[in-house]
Amino acid sequence: MPMIAEPGLRPVRMGDTRVSVSKNDNGTIYIHSVETPDEYPRAITDRLDFWAKEVPDHLFLADRDQTRSWQKRSYRETRDEVRNLAQYLIDLDLSEDRPVLILSGNSLEHGLLALASMYVGIPYAPVSPAYSLVSTDFAKLAHICDLLNPGLIFVDDGARYAKALAAVMPKDARLLVVENPLSQYECEVFSRARQTQQSDAIDLANSKITEDTIAKFLFTSGSTGMPKAVINTQRMLCFNQMMLRHALAFLQDEPPVMVDWLPWNHTAGGNHNFGIALYNGGSFYIDQGKPTPDGIHETVRNLCEISPTLYFNVPKGYEALVHHLRDNQPLRETFFAKLKLMQYAGAGLSQYVWDNLEKIAQDTVGEKIVIVTGYGSTETAPFAFTTTWAVNQAGSVGLPAVGLDVKLVPNGEKLEVRLKGPSITPGYWKQPDKTRESFDDEGYYLIGDALKFVDPDDTDRGFLFDGRVCEDFKLSTGTWVHAAAIRTAIAQTFAPYVRDAVLAGLDKDYLGALIFADFTACRKLCPDLPAHADERDIATHPAVRAHFQKCLNDLATKATGSSNFLARAILLESSPELDAHEVTDKGSINQRAVLAKRADKVAELYTDPSPAGVLIAKREK
Repeated sequence: MPMIAEPGLRPVRMGDTRVSVSKNDNGTIYIHSVETPDEYPRAITDRLDFWAKEVPDHLFLADRDQTRSWQKRSYRETRDEVRNLAQYLIDLDLSEDRPVLILSGNSLEHGLLALASMYVGIPYAPVSPAYSLVSTDFAKLAHICDLLNPGLIFVDDGARYAKALAAVMPKDARLLVVENPLSQYECEVFSRARQTQQSDAIDLANSKITEDTIAKFLFTSGSTGMPKAVINTQRMLCFNQMMLRHALAFLQDEPPVMVDWLPWNHTAGGNHNFGIALYNGGSFYIDQGKPTPDGIHETVRNLCEISPTLYFNVPKGYEALVHHLRDNQPLRETFFAKLKLMQYAGAGLSQYVWDNLEKIAQDTVGEKIVIVTGYGSTETAPFAFTTTWAVNQAGSVGLPAVGLDVKLVPNGEKLEVRLKGPSITPGYWKQPDKTRESFDDEGYYLIGDALKFVDPDDTDRGFLFDGRVCEDFKLSTGTWVHAAAIRTAIAQTFAPYVRDAVLAGLDKDYLGALIFADFTACRKLCPDLPAHADERDIATHPAVRAHFQKCLNDLATKATGSSNFLARAILLESSPELDAHEVTDKGSINQRAVLAKRADKVAELYTDPSPAGVLIAKREK
C-alpha cells in the first residue's frame, strides 16, 4: 500500500487506485478500477458481532446526556442492547412493508435502534428532524408515512414531536419515545424496550439476512418533487465500507476515533461516517454541535476533549472551526494530536479555509494534515471517488473506488458521469418509474453530474467535479454558462456573507443571480440595527447593499466573457423555505424550485429600467 509521506506532511497510508480506460466511437469513455475488491460481510451488523467478540470492552458509541456527561457503550454492551431491542421489534411483527421510522436526530438511542432493526432484517428509515420541527404543513412527512406505512415511529421527545405526529401518525403504528410519552398512541418508553427478554427468534431472523436484504431507506428529493426513498441494501453498505477501507488504508492499522455531527438521515453521516467506525472497530463520539455560529461551540467543546484520528465536516463547518482553531490553543493541540486525514463534502472548500487549516496544523504540530474530498450520492451508498494522494487545493475528487465502473458520456461541452457496481442502489421504493428513469440501457446510474480530467493525457491524476449537468444553460447568444463554476466564484468573492446563489439567464442576453445571504454574517455589517431586526431589515440595510455591490463589481473585474460575467443580482430578503422545496433539510439550495417560486424576482433581473433592489455590476477601470 502506498504511503503519503511528502515533506512537511504527516504520513498516512492510503490504498492503490489503478484504473483502465477505453473509449468507443461515440466518444463515450469507460473507466474501470483494476484493483481486486477485498472480502466483505453479508450484513453490516456482522461487524458488530465480530468486534463484540474480538474487543468486547472497546468503546464504540458515546453521546452526552442531559448533564453533559458522556454516556458510553462498548461493543459488547452495544450488542447486548441491540439484541434486546431486536426482540422488541420482532414482537411487533415489523417488516419491509411495516418498517421502523426514526424522526429524531443523532443520539445513542437512535444508533441502537438502527442497529437493532438491521440486525434482524427489518428496514428502518431515518428522516430529517426538519420535516417534523421546521416544516409547518408536514407535507413531506405525510408523504413519507404514506409511502413506507411504518409499523413503529421513534422520537426522542414525545412532546417536541406531538404536532407532527398528530398530523401523520398511522392509526395502526406504535410510538417509541425516550421521554415524554404520548397517551393518545400505543406508546412505549425506550428504557423498557431495550430490556426486552431475548429469544431464539433473533438468531433465526438474523440468519435469513442476505446481501439483497433492505437495510434502510434514505430520502432524497427530486428537483421540485417529494422525497424519494432510496433503497439501501446490505450489499451496498458492506461493499461501500470495503471500498473505503481499501482507499483509506490506514483504517486497517488502528481503530479510528471520530467526533462527528453529520446527520444520520443523510448518507454521509449515517452510512459513510457511522459505518467507518462500526466496520473498523472504531469509537464514534456523537457531536451535537452544528456548523453555525452558535452550534460550533458544542463541537469545539467536544474536540477539546477528544482527539480524532480522522475528521469529516462540510465546508461551512470547517470555516467556523478555523476561527476557533486560530484563537484556542488547547483546541488546536487536541484536534491535531492524532489526526491523519480531514475530509470535506457537500460543497467546495474555499482556498482560504484550506490554507488556514494547513497553516494552523503546521504551526501546532509541525506538519500539515492530508485534506481530501469524496464524491458520491445517496444512491451510491455514498462513497464512489476520492484522492489517495496529496493535493494542495480544493476540487479534485480523485479516481473511482475499487469495484466501481464509470461511464463518461459527452453532454454538450461536458462529460456526464454514470456509475455501476455493487454499491449502487437497485432503485427507489415503490417508484418503478423513477427507478427506470435513473438508469441507462447498460445499467449505469445517472447521477446527473459532470466530471473532467485533471489532465486528459494522464488519467492517474484523477478528476475534477464539473458541476450538475442539469444546471448548465445557454444564453441567447448560444454561450454556455457553467453554473457550478459561477456559484463557486460568487461564494468565494462574497464570503462569508452569502449562503448560496441561484443563477438565471436561460435564453437571455446576460447572466443574473438571486443571492441568499448569510444573515448572521451580514448582521455584523450593520451593528446599528436593533436586536429585533429581521432578515428584510438586514438585506435592505445600506451598508449590506453597499458591500454586496462592491463584491459584484469585484466579481465583474474577473470575468472573461458573457459566460462568467454576472451582470445583475438581487439580494433576497428572506431565507429559502423548506415547505416550498427551496432548500433541502441538509441546507442545500434547490435551484429549480427557487426559480419557480421567485419568478417575479427573476423577471426583475431582466426588466429595464431596473427596479429598485437590483444590483448592476460595474467593471472597475
